[in-house]
Amino acid sequence: MTYLSFPRQHARTQRFTLGVPRGFVVAPREPGGEGDAGGRVVFVRARAGSGSSADGGGGEHLLWVLDLTAGGDAVERVAADPVALLGGADEELPAAERARRERSREGSAGIVAFATDDAVATAAFALSGRLFVAGLAPGADAARELAVPGPVVDPRPSPDGRLVAYTAQGALRVVEAAGAGDRAVAEPDGDGVTWGLAEFIAAEEMGRSRGYWWSPDSTALLAARVDETPVQRWWISEPAHPNRAPVEVAYPAAGTANADVSLSLFTLADGARRDVEWDRARYPYLAAVHWSASGAPLLLVQTRDQREQRYLEVDPATGATSTLAVEEDRIWLDLFPGSPVRTPAGELVRITDENGARVLKVGEQTLTGPELHVRAVLDAGGPGVLVSASAGAAAGDPEIGEVHVYRVDASGAERVSQEPGVHGAVRSGELTVLTSAVLDRPGSVTRVLRDGKPVAEVASHAETPSLTAHPRLLEAGERRIPTAVFLPSGYRESDGPLPVLLDPYGGPHGQRVYAAHNPHLVSQWFADQGFAVIVADGRGTPGRSPEWEKSIAGDFAGVSVEDQAEALEALSGMFPLDLERVAIRGWSYGGYLAALAVLRRPDVFHAAVVGAPVTDLRLYDTHYTERYLGHPDEQPEVYDANAVVTSEGLRDAAEPARPMMVIHGLADDNVLVAHSLRLSTALLAAGRPHEVLPLSGVTHMTPQEQVAENLLLLQVDFLKRSLALD
Repeated sequence: MTYLSFPRQHARTQRFTLGVPRGFVVAPREPGGEGDAGGRVVFVRARAGSGSSADGGGGEHLLWVLDLTAGGDAVERVAADPVALLGGADEELPAAERARRERSREGSAGIVAFATDDAVATAAFALSGRLFVAGLAPGADAARELAVPGPVVDPRPSPDGRLVAYTAQGALRVVEAAGAGDRAVAEPDGDGVTWGLAEFIAAEEMGRSRGYWWSPDSTALLAARVDETPVQRWWISEPAHPNRAPVEVAYPAAGTANADVSLSLFTLADGARRDVEWDRARYPYLAAVHWSASGAPLLLVQTRDQREQRYLEVDPATGATSTLAVEEDRIWLDLFPGSPVRTPAGELVRITDENGARVLKVGEQTLTGPELHVRAVLDAGGPGVLVSASAGAAAGDPEIGEVHVYRVDASGAERVSQEPGVHGAVRSGELTVLTSAVLDRPGSVTRVLRDGKPVAEVASHAETPSLTAHPRLLEAGERRIPTAVFLPSGYRESDGPLPVLLDPYGGPHGQRVYAAHNPHLVSQWFADQGFAVIVADGRGTPGRSPEWEKSIAGDFAGVSVEDQAEALEALSGMFPLDLERVAIRGWSYGGYLAALAVLRRPDVFHAAVVGAPVTDLRLYDTHYTERYLGHPDEQPEVYDANAVVTSEGLRDAAEPARPMMVIHGLADDNVLVAHSLRLSTALLAAGRPHEVLPLSGVTHMTPQEQVAENLLLLQVDFLKRSLALD
């Protein structure tokens, strides 16, 4: 299939994510069984690599099973097809599901999420607010709908597979997997109250997308009650559709009230309820919950300033909690995927900062040192604990942009992934699903390993990009800032100096410099338009050391801009950079950084594309903003110093004025368009020309094909005009 341009292909393939297998669940092997004795892997994948139906593509995700037979063969089959299940009708997402997908940045259609029982014999998922279950074992019944009240969100089978829990209209409900016996477990007791759903802050900032958890024996449910009554209300309108009423949003901006979150345990046999007790006034944030057969439920709770957190164990009989561990940090405490969890022996597994390193602890034993920077717990079911990690501060090789999978136990850390790149894994028993992306090949490869040896490969339907990225990874400046540099394809030294485009995110949770090919495609495309492109992961970005990430405490603006300028200066002697023509572009934190750069350092930066920027930190959410800048009532001067715009106008704007293109989705409920509108107002008041590109119906993501394509083209046009490139 031939595309007119890279921007069109990039948009139609949803950034080359369509057709990539993901969401893996590995079934425990059944020795001596029939058919699936070799194990099976369940996952979702789009039927094709392009979402354009006009070109015969298919962007809907299907539920797939890879059977590993005892004889060593691997056979794929479809367990559920959304087109067939909906009779060819378009999917209609209920509001709660749209919110869930926005929080997880999920822009695809079809079966994008599912849950299984412990045996991975039954899967449950929602389509158009309807509940479906699918058998996963060979010869199982076809996927079918369960007639239940809707709209359904986040259905999950019980560990034994007999029941399915789900949320609908704020209630937590249970139905038999056969379809009978639907009933409410917990119902809202007031307006603004829900059971079993994650609140905005948990889903957006804490990485907790769930609001209920099954007991290991399938007899009880632990559920979160969320009361959004205290949260201030904002309204998001659609100016392009003046006949539509604004949408009310409960948004906990910095310094304002959060939702009130509590937990209760419900016994299904008698409907008894036991409230879980902890000091919620001191620890209002419920950051993580884990409940497995290895022990009683685990909670991770945080103080509002995130400088103290407790790992609690819940007594299911009474709801009382006891403390397993306490962590304190004078700056802040981070949260990590997969942590906390238990080993099969019941020991607490967690990631924590210790002696300047980010380490893995099992019980009271620290199993890793400063050579590794542990990023996530992937599996604690043994043998050892499977983690992802990058090179730590004491590593002999910085391994720029690499993320590897390690198996860790008391004897040390053994690397599971081998080739330089970015790797992730899912494991159950002897089977591991390892996904790997490297610099010198597009896309990713997913292999199934048995006891560390490849036995199968999960096919990818992703399209091959029409261009090849050629990043040069290095450390720039005295701070050794991880950096990727791109020159136009076919560039020759005789072509002379190139105008420069910095293309950062540059802030917390936003690593951009990876030792993988596809993350760099857009940067390479901009380079091929005639720029030297620089991507610099300055202080505050993840993957290096706790000190590196926490060095932005209280100073987003100064540190982030300084590191971009330092990287630029350090690279100027190594690459053909025209420092008289330097632009910067970014989205979200990157948009904030781009605005700061041209306003505060116009001597260095001469034009900016500012996408969905946070311009007034008081308008961003509690958990994120207060972690880095403190409470606005206690440190108003910190908020003012880090703002692009204050009530008095532009903050610390220097001369000369530089051209700026401001882009924002009008339907954004994370970074509200108010940020960009206030920026435009302040620029106008200061007499600074600028361009504003409002995106009707677009949220913080830009999944719409035409919007995504044209955004790239319009940015290039603006940059060339602003830097006088003819």
